[in-house]
Amino acid sequence: MKRLDAAYPGFAEAFKRIVTARRESDPDVALDVSAILARVRTDGDEALAELTKRFDGHDLDESGWRIEREVCEAALDALEPDLREALELAATRIRTYHEAQRPEDSERTDDAGVRLGARWLPVDAAGVYVPGGRAAYPSSVLMNALPAKVAGVERLVMVTPTPGGEANPLVLAAAALAGVDEVWRIGGAQAIAALAYGTDRIAPVDVVTGPGNAWVAEAKRQLYGVVGIDMVAGPSEILVIADGENDPAIVAADLLSQAEHDPTSQSILITDSADLARNVEDAVKVQAAALTTRKAAEASWNDHGVIITVADLADAVPLANRLAAEHLQLSIAEPEALFARIRHAGSVFLGRHTPEAVGDYVAGPNHVLPTGRRARFSSGLSVLDFMKRTSFIQLDQASLAKVGPAAVRLAEEEGLPAHAESVRRRLDA
Repeated sequence: MKRLDAAYPGFAEAFKRIVTARRESDPDVALDVSAILARVRTDGDEALAELTKRFDGHDLDESGWRIEREVCEAALDALEPDLREALELAATRIRTYHEAQRPEDSERTDDAGVRLGARWLPVDAAGVYVPGGRAAYPSSVLMNALPAKVAGVERLVMVTPTPGGEANPLVLAAAALAGVDEVWRIGGAQAIAALAYGTDRIAPVDVVTGPGNAWVAEAKRQLYGVVGIDMVAGPSEILVIADGENDPAIVAADLLSQAEHDPTSQSILITDSADLARNVEDAVKVQAAALTTRKAAEASWNDHGVIITVADLADAVPLANRLAAEHLQLSIAEPEALFARIRHAGSVFLGRHTPEAVGDYVAGPNHVLPTGRRARFSSGLSVLDFMKRTSFIQLDQASLAKVGPAAVRLAEEEGLPAHAESVRRRLDA
């Protein structure tokens, strides 16, 4: 874990190294994924069966390629009442939040008499990847599937690895609750390839979303253009900006909430209190040792954790904007002043009583967020990722007479005579 002080003469260079450090896939992953994609494109289901046996340890012909909706419904019905209630609360809040994102069609006639507008339509089919290796996340099912259904996607396909042929019942329950139409027992880069290219069993989709390991992220990157994707997600990250009035144990828990995801996750604390910095460092060590996820959490904190002290919390804002973190917690009593100056963050959690973990489950906004400083230019998953906008234009003779001559002139200047002629002939007529 790195301890930095913004007053230290070498701070600028040390902080630059943190900002520019990459914790994502290496070239070997890209080569491996390229080979897997080519194999699935050529051999289809045969490749899926062989790769599933190799990586997940089961025979798809024996365990079953597809998990039927009745099985998912049974998993939902079998949940303990309090767990089902929690899952349904999360689903309701996520659905309600995303319903407010649905765009409206637009139409107007401008001063030249030209009718202009835009129509929003959902994609025909979408695929959702749900991890099933290190951990299984029903929350990821809800966060990916519900925006797709709110958008109006008619065919929603879920792929998830089932090590040893065993599916996580809570993931299946979430699929039933979210209205997933198809569930397939495949994972890894080969699952992304199947969704993009299609096989004899699995029809292709138009958009693929959802988190995964380095191979899944690389497969999405390589297949962008064959299908749409939400983003190329890297290791999870959290930045906590906290003053000295915070409970060190709570701040430590916040930092560990991301560290426990994966050894490559990153947790950063920026504070104006040297005492808080010291006490949080101690608390992280104590709490991490007691976690069932200790191995990942300690590796993440030891290799990528950072604590930065600044003279004033206002000095944390430019640092936060350079980091453009996936999750940003403003753990202060009055966060609005700092929040107003934040330009780059995947999602911001305001005040001492708003832990990032609430956003992962029940707050409502999507937890699929840009990582690796991509919040500088991209946003979290939304309904719009499952929709596309089609513009439309209509002119009559009078409106063409007003704007057509300019089109002719520009086409001629660009050396495109057929463009000019298609307008000119109508004007002459």
